Amino acid sequence: MKKINLLFLLVVFTFSLVCCRTAQLSNVDKSQINGHPAWMMQGNIYEVNVRQYTPEGTFNAFAKHLDRLKAMGVETIWFMPINPISKLDRKGTLGSYYAVSDYTTINPEFGTMDDFKNIVKTIHDKGMKVLIDWVPNHAGADHRWITEHPDFFVKDNSGKAAVAFDWADTRQLDYKNPIMQDSMIAAMKFWVKDTDIDGFRCDVAWNVPATFWSKSIPQLKKMKNIFMLAEGDSTYLPKSGFDAVYPWHMFKMMEKVAKGEKTALALDSINKENETRYPEHTIQMYFTSNHDENSWNHADFGTFPGAVHAPFAVFTQTMKNSVPLIYSGQEEPVLRALEFFEKDPIVFKNFQREKFYKTLLELRKRNEALSANTPFKKTSIGDEKSIYSFTRESGNQKILVILNFSGSEQAISIKDKSLIGKAYNVFEEKETLLNTDERKIKPWGYEVYEY
Repeated sequence: MKKINLLFLLVVFTFSLVCCRTAQLSNVDKSQINGHPAWMMQGNIYEVNVRQYTPEGTFNAFAKHLDRLKAMGVETIWFMPINPISKLDRKGTLGSYYAVSDYTTINPEFGTMDDFKNIVKTIHDKGMKVLIDWVPNHAGADHRWITEHPDFFVKDNSGKAAVAFDWADTRQLDYKNPIMQDSMIAAMKFWVKDTDIDGFRCDVAWNVPATFWSKSIPQLKKMKNIFMLAEGDSTYLPKSGFDAVYPWHMFKMMEKVAKGEKTALALDSINKENETRYPEHTIQMYFTSNHDENSWNHADFGTFPGAVHAPFAVFTQTMKNSVPLIYSGQEEPVLRALEFFEKDPIVFKNFQREKFYKTLLELRKRNEALSANTPFKKTSIGDEKSIYSFTRESGNQKILVILNFSGSEQAISIKDKSLIGKAYNVFEEKETLLNTDERKIKPWGYEVYEY
């Protein structure tokens, strides 16, 4: 017992020394709404796959895109894991980002620690925020803890560190070990204190005990008003302190609607389900693609192909309780699955969707009606099996969204008297007089109006 206590004190002391050598945190904004950082409520997230973003695959090369992304309206950059990758049992040539070999150092593939600190500062100087991907459920097969702290891992029948799920390049961490938990928290604190990041996206958060999150998140939020995003949709995650979760139920239903397997009405069933499942004010990160969905399930070019993409993208940007995500290259768009374990750089050339996303991101930023916490109200203007229409409202600001979730032209007519009159057509960029006259909306069409 004495040996364990001494080890614990050593871990804490070591990280204390590291943390104390850093400068005071910048970007300290303590304002909150419903317990969440106020800066994210009308915000958005852009996920960066550093390896594939440029031919160089480095922080410095990616930094050249920041002005473009800022101009597009991006407010928060989420970097996929930036830690070194284990070599033992490595998948492919370069390995998986999610097989971490050291929690407190930088993947040399991407640059140095100074390079990362510099890009964080640059992002902050541009008025944007930074999240990093954190892998708490498992470590890489040759993570330094395996030799330094073998008791930090679950053991298999042979007494060796057990593989996490069927991921041969990883090993399962043991959350029954309190010293491991404290070491994980210390590592997370290091990135907040030493690099000034603004939050974490936590990988496989759903397989890490609630007790850990309830213990760690308050400590991290005491340091800075950070944003905590959980990969998972378990109800215990927001109850344990996470600001946002993954909308898996809604995403899967969106896919079914896109395929014609379900009507637009099915989306309401998910909304009603979420109202009873989650604590009030739970945020969900809506998306049409991310790194997993792109690489393994051909999103969004396969799940929301061609014209199908647009109304669902508008949906993710305008729904209640939503913070929307754009994945690397969706603005191009990249119409293929990016390699996960090999070099496979994105070719940026046409930016065909850039103006589309810019319109949505700027609308969300300027109009409080689209804040994650504002009311949502369905409105009937056509066949509700195909037409999904709703309003968002805050004070004297109102948004009307009309989406055709079908591959056929649909008749629509505004019946709600409160929606009749002058409104600004966001995508046509002109003032429009809305009336009760019946008109047509094209297949997979979308319209958004500001009042």
